[in-house]
Amino acid sequence: MSFDNVCKLLAEKYPAEFVRWLTASESTNVKVLKTELSIEPIRADSVIFIQTDDRILHIEFQTLTQSNPGIPFRKLDYSVRLKRQYKCPVMQVVIFLQETDDQIAYTEEYVDDTTVHRYRAIRMWEQDSSLFLNNLGLLPLAPLCQTDSPPTLLSQVAGEVAKISNRETRENTAAYTEILAGLRFEKNLIRQLLSEDIMQESVIYQDILQKGEQRGEFRFLNRMLNRRFGEIDSSIIERIKLLSTEQLETLGEEFLSFSDVSDLVNWLEENVSNS
Repeated sequence: MSFDNVCKLLAEKYPAEFVRWLTASESTNVKVLKTELSIEPIRADSVIFIQTDDRILHIEFQTLTQSNPGIPFRKLDYSVRLKRQYKCPVMQVVIFLQETDDQIAYTEEYVDDTTVHRYRAIRMWEQDSSLFLNNLGLLPLAPLCQTDSPPTLLSQVAGEVAKISNRETRENTAAYTEILAGLRFEKNLIRQLLSEDIMQESVIYQDILQKGEQRGEFRFLNRMLNRRFGEIDSSIIERIKLLSTEQLETLGEEFLSFSDVSDLVNWLEENVSNS
């Protein structure tokens, strides 16, 4: 399950709330931008760009601290690309979701011989829960906040979720909360406080589960294809990414009979065109 993807969904759904939290300012003109940047496009599920009146807020959610390239350099890369494309100031924030003592979570700059680039790092386990408990858009992040009694905090969160009057909003908020709480709490405790029936009824929750399963299938198949045929052209990989979970499973069975990459391309032509 991709916890950072859940955060990205929240930021897309409640961009004004994230802007208010991270910039301490109100904005009446908030626009979510695409997450693909020109010049050898970067695509990252956990990244979101929010354009406000006078700048772009670049938020990146991280469950893990290690990545390739490393987070500090990636922030520099994103900043340059954003400024080139949108020609306005860029404010960058990395939000670390799971408590760690890794120095990367406490790093707020990229430095080399000629360059210094700064950004903000927010560690959820240091955040005051009151802001999150009183904000619908941020509520699912509340279980990750600072507390002397995590079970008590989770109980408070469950109480706030139960107060949401709109059924669909309540179900989806409960689903987001249940997933993110998994970074800190045992599943049994989460299910005691957040009704499993609500989770199962949530369309958003089911969609997240399906996407998580699909990504797992793709990653496994991609490794197998590279092992069998070597590095595969990126255009073919992009076509494979568009396959459903069922199609990925079928391709996983079929590719064992392929002699070379042309068989893979032929399979995609026959199956994707008919999907």
